[in-house]
Amino acid sequence: MVSPRRNHARRDAVPEPIDLERVKRGVEGVQAWSDGEWQVRNIPSSAAVKAYRCPGCDQEIAPGVPHLVAWPADGRGDLADRRHWHTGCWRARERRTPNIQRSRSAPRYG
Repeated sequence: MVSPRRNHARRDAVPEPIDLERVKRGVEGVQAWSDGEWQVRNIPSSAAVKAYRCPGCDQEIAPGVPHLVAWPADGRGDLADRRHWHTGCWRARERRTPNIQRSRSAPRYG
């Protein structure tokens, strides 16, 4: 008979302190898409303090709404090329057509 495994934390192991600045900046990684590689950073709701315009749906990302920031990872751009996206819009961006800006008086169809 095998005795059950014990999952107790070691007493001499000291957990690393949480870096609050890193939590505010979000988790960063590189994603490969058909249009290249992108640096992507998730922005938690606690760090979303400004309003942004999502390039995927052209709607506002309100303060306090978790979202992500993406910019080219291959050195094609700089900090001015960062764009704030709704997470769902970022995931669906290859399935969507570009959002065309129209004036209020422009015809909707045709």
